[in-house]
Amino acid sequence: MGAYAVAISFFLSLSIALCLRIHALSSDTTSACHPHPRTLRSDQLTVLINGYSESRLPLLRSIAVSFSASPLVSSVLVLWGNPSTPPLTLSQFAHNLSLSSWGAPISLVPQLSSSLNARFLPRSSIKTRAVLVCDDDVEVDPKTLEFAFKMWRGNPDRLIGVFVRSHDIDLTRKEWIYTVHPDKYSIVLTKFMMMKTEYLFKYSCEGGSPMREMRRVVDEMRNCEDILMNFVVAEETNAGPLMVGAERARDWGDPRNEDGDAYGARDVGLSSRRAEHRKRRGECIMEFHRIWGKMPLRYSYGKLVSSVGEQGLCKKGSKLVPCDH
Repeated sequence: MGAYAVAISFFLSLSIALCLRIHALSSDTTSACHPHPRTLRSDQLTVLINGYSESRLPLLRSIAVSFSASPLVSSVLVLWGNPSTPPLTLSQFAHNLSLSSWGAPISLVPQLSSSLNARFLPRSSIKTRAVLVCDDDVEVDPKTLEFAFKMWRGNPDRLIGVFVRSHDIDLTRKEWIYTVHPDKYSIVLTKFMMMKTEYLFKYSCEGGSPMREMRRVVDEMRNCEDILMNFVVAEETNAGPLMVGAERARDWGDPRNEDGDAYGARDVGLSSRRAEHRKRRGECIMEFHRIWGKMPLRYSYGKLVSSVGEQGLCKKGSKLVPCDH
């Protein structure tokens, strides 16, 4: 057998082994998976990264490896939501992830469908009381992750996030809208959403026919799973989410980026079509309100910061800057 044939044979064997591994992981969901909180670790969290676009694979790998390096992270699950991706591409990506991981283990978990509801499925492989749900185009520095986790441990029933939005009512049209307020917020985005693992079960397995109908809205709109999770948690806590200040949070998918598209992230995400995106999310809020029969979302005010720093201003050169800079 020639060297080329040996290489092909080895690669195929590796691909089959990886496919078997990711197939096993893809079935790691069950509606009966509702572990008691006492059996879960409270000193670490599990990171759930949603992925779909093959053009973002290099960025996704970089983000997964960054989370894996944190001592706060127990494991990283890359939830692949594009069933049409060739198996060979997935097996090669899984291999690259395994080679890149030098901290917490990173696993590729192909989803059985492209449903956005799948990112909130409870999984028996989650061994922590907290999960961080995030997107494949947002990089957050380690200090922000550490601070957010510290805030979650002090407020375990609340949603903790970096990126926030608001619901509101348009009095002229008498309908709910999705918007941004400068001084209040009621919705944490899944760009970075930290919460207790129990909420995965509440979203996916509880709530009866109303929750099933609202999950169908998410599938029909291909949007708004984050808004629905905010509904679920607000109903449970009768309180709004908590926003933490980020020392550095890079959103590669934001269409306002002006420094090129090194990772193929721009214009892939839903939010790149901004006007239509906001309209559709307002429609989701109206549908969820109709089905729920009330509005559970609650406003929060202000932002949690790790340090207030020096409050005085000093003149440096020709500028007034905080004295501790």
